[in-house]
Amino acid sequence: MKKITAAMLPLILGMAGCTLYTPKPLATTPSLLRDLPHLVAKADRQPLPDLASHPVNPDHGLGMTEVEMLAVTNNPDLKVVRDERGIAAAQLMAAGILPNPQLTAGLDHPTSSGPGLVNAFNFGLSYDVGSLITRNASIGAADSAARKVDWSVLWQEWQVVQKARLLFIQIASQEKIRQQLQEYRSLLADRYQRSSQALAAGNLTADATSASLAELQVVSSRLNELERRDSQSRHDLNALLGLTPEINLNLTGQINLPKLSDAEVAVFLKELPQRRPDLLALQAGYASQEEQFRQAVLAQFPALNIGLTRARDTSGINTTGLGVTLTLPFFDRNQGNIAIARATRQHLRDEYQARLDAAYGEAASLVEQIRLATEQHQATTAALPELESILKRARSALDAGNMEFATFAGLQASLFEKRLEALALEQSILEQRAILQTLVGSDFSMQAVAPHIRREKEGRTQ
Repeated sequence: MKKITAAMLPLILGMAGCTLYTPKPLATTPSLLRDLPHLVAKADRQPLPDLASHPVNPDHGLGMTEVEMLAVTNNPDLKVVRDERGIAAAQLMAAGILPNPQLTAGLDHPTSSGPGLVNAFNFGLSYDVGSLITRNASIGAADSAARKVDWSVLWQEWQVVQKARLLFIQIASQEKIRQQLQEYRSLLADRYQRSSQALAAGNLTADATSASLAELQVVSSRLNELERRDSQSRHDLNALLGLTPEINLNLTGQINLPKLSDAEVAVFLKELPQRRPDLLALQAGYASQEEQFRQAVLAQFPALNIGLTRARDTSGINTTGLGVTLTLPFFDRNQGNIAIARATRQHLRDEYQARLDAAYGEAASLVEQIRLATEQHQATTAALPELESILKRARSALDAGNMEFATFAGLQASLFEKRLEALALEQSILEQRAILQTLVGSDFSMQAVAPHIRREKEGRTQ
């Protein structure tokens, strides 16, 4: 009985270190913020160098930088994605844990009577030596998988920053367009009122009055459509920042997105495999699959289990033995898993190459779109002073009775349409610059954005 108790002691001690289950119920209410927080960003949690020391004070309005910081800090989807780091860390820990030894024990009691019969027992302690062969490869695969998660999270942060920029640009641009449309609508409303008075006095035909009313209705419809788009943009921005829809953000400040020259884009594209987190994530995923392939190759060696036994038979004879269990690889030499690992590695290789090729193609397309939109914007803005001068002279001619009102109204409409065209092109250029900056990582310094990745890698190598 004492021998049995001594044999069970390691099992009892092992159970003492087990984790206890603790329930964690789900929430029943939204976690969206109802008030704008005051923040001072932590350097290791911001994907832009400028964000590391930039405080957020919503009392004075939010510029584009503050919106980016709030998005990275509070975005609900990012919180979910960051949880994958914990899963990857747990998988890495699990890969490094050695397998437990196996303890077997048995007791035989003789059921027939006879001289010298005693209770028989046997104890055995064995260990799966084969698992040690693939252990390093398993750890390497889990380590690369954890780095893949790190880079994937960082890429998602870049995407959130880009969305915040685009929504900020949309809302700011829509406000400029709204001001132009409201000014034009006020002008048309005044014109319609004057034409209605002239019609009542018999100095203007009904056709002219109807034309003024039609123009007024068209501009009013454009304002209504713009208001709907602005409402949707603000709702999307609140959702991106993890805020309730009721919060009305006061967006302030200028949009500062510098132009990238062709030479600068070429340099960034050359460094793209070392700059883009999604490409780095695919590289880490490929490295993980390489280790899994190596693990599958190593696993084709016969499984080996070695054990020691201690036994006594019913006649009282004690024995000590050594046992070896060896799998004979006659049918299964792990060729199925090797084939799967090889095919998966090729798939990841092709996926990485396709993503890299697409990045170069998207960059070239964006550079051309920005160039074309910039030329159109320059031509449009250059035409504005001339149109304004023509309209000024037309006003004098109209007052002198040397120009028909319909001709003057057409010139006025052309000027406002040209201003709206310039604003639309300006918005398009800013949006394309924001996308290009994310695409090539021009303002995302890898030294500044990935300290948490470096620390985790250092911790894993210690």
